[in-house]
Parts: sequence; structure tokens; C-alpha cells
Amino acid sequence: MSSLLIIFHSRTGGAQQMAEAAYAGASEDGAARLLRAEDAGPEDLLAAGGYVFCAPENLATVSGEMKAFFDRCYYPVLDRIEGRAYAVMVCAGSDGQGAVRQMNRIASGWRLKEVQPPLIICTKAQTPDEILAPKSLLDTELAQCRTIGAAMAAGLSMGIF
Repeated sequence: MSSLLIIFHSRTGGAQQMAEAAYAGASEDGAARLLRAEDAGPEDLLAAGGYVFCAPENLATVSGEMKAFFDRCYYPVLDRIEGRAYAVMVCAGSDGQGAVRQMNRIASGWRLKEVQPPLIICTKAQTPDEILAPKSLLDTELAQCRTIGAAMAAGLSMGIF
């Protein structure tokens, strides 16, 4: 039960880069899996000891594919994963707070334990062209994601979480 599951959705590459960086950090210290939200299911949540949920913010809320993952998995794992560690990462164009709030509320319903503060990377994409353009995050931003993945994996492998 000490493995970390990183579940992500990305349309323009920003959240995917964040999730892959977290996975790279987690893979150094422990067992980790990286899954797209559309490929993850209740059995994946049940098999993991902790989670990183990573998605873009779309229209002030979590992206549709990530929300579909939560909808698909919520009741099948309810009362079966409580107390497990989690962290949230969001790639946003402006503030990202809506997506963080929504994922935290879902995690609260599952009675998960937040062990890292939310990470929001803001691309400042505001025009339709900027919003739809492929994203390329800075090394300093991705380093924060690697740190979260490494810390989560280390905490799980040491039994801290």
C-alpha cells in the first residue's frame, strides 16, 4: 500500500508536464504509477497508498476529463480509501483556485489527508490563442512538481502518511 498514484488530465500539455515531473521525482524514492484520468479507475485508487491529482483549470473549475474520473470512481471507493495521503497540482491561466477547491472538496468527501499544499502553476494564458496553445513550463516550475512527487513517495515508503 505504499505506492503513489499520479492521475492527470491535460489538453495543452501543461498539466501533463507537471504530472510527469512529479512522477520523475516519485520514481527516484519509491513505487509510483502515472495514469491519465481517462485510463484510471476505482481499482487503481484502491491499489495505491497515496495520490497526486493534477489537472488544468478550465472555466474556473477542474477539467472535464478529471471531473469524469472523480465521478466514475467516487462511490466505488467511498469508505475504502479514507486516511490516505494526497496532493493537488493545477495548471491555470489565471488563478487555479476553483480547480483546487473542487478537487479538495472531492478528496474531503473521500476523507483523504492533504499532506502537501496545493501547487498552482499559472501560465497567464488569457486570449483564446494563448489558452489553446501548447504549454511549455519552466524548469523551476517543474522542479516544484518533482519535489512534490519525491516527498509524497518518500512519505509513503517511510510510513509517514
